[in-house]
Amino acid sequence: MAGGLGAKKVDVTWATEEAGLLLAISIKSINFRDSSTKNFQKNLVNRRGDMLMEAVTLHRRFPYAVLGAFFFFDKDAELDGTSKRKSTFINAHARLRLFTGRADPAGRDEQFERFYILLLDAEAAMPVRAFEVGNPGTQIDLAVIFDDLLNLTAERNPDFYEFDSGELRNVR
Repeated sequence: MAGGLGAKKVDVTWATEEAGLLLAISIKSINFRDSSTKNFQKNLVNRRGDMLMEAVTLHRRFPYAVLGAFFFFDKDAELDGTSKRKSTFINAHARLRLFTGRADPAGRDEQFERFYILLLDAEAAMPVRAFEVGNPGTQIDLAVIFDDLLNLTAERNPDFYEFDSGELRNVR
């Protein structure tokens, strides 16, 4: 995908010839403990930097695009805290909070409209628990997340789409 600072590969995109980029979702993950610290934080700052550059690149070229970020951690990232350090899960919320909540197309390019932390337990009946960055105490259903992203996309593109009762409709 062409961006404002060069081409950028994005995990999930929805674009049309008429409107350009409408919705993009960036996905990052840290699934393994660091061998020396035994926590999941080793590449957190680097992955955050990658995601922020992606947001800047896409928003510079497509200011009305809705950008969502999904950062997956192993479920144990919630439990790897020590007496000297909070868990990776809690630290990630603090380190990413500044980069979510872009409410206006003229807002900060480095912010995502929505940013989520997801805990993955491949052996569980419900393998993913999702949380909006900055709100680690409230789990969010994935359907609510996708409805929110689609609703925001329709709000940013009212001449083309509307979102009603869980359904995105073309209005043309």
